[in-house]
Amino acid sequence: MTTTFQKRQKEMKRLDKQRAKQEKRAQRKLEKRAEKDAPSDNVTADITPNSEGVDPQGADPQGGAV
Repeated sequence: MTTTFQKRQKEMKRLDKQRAKQEKRAQRKLEKRAEKDAPSDNVTADITPNSEGVDPQGADPQGGAV
């Protein structure tokens, strides 16, 4: 009768490991997707204000007061 309990415990442990592994895979997938999207967002944000002629410190490029 103890072998049935041991088998059940072994199966539960295996399922727990399988769930943990799936969670790690999903987390890595999300991190990779975020890394892939993040650089393109930063480049766009950095280029847009300067392409309009706006100084990042807030000074007017024509020399007038802001």
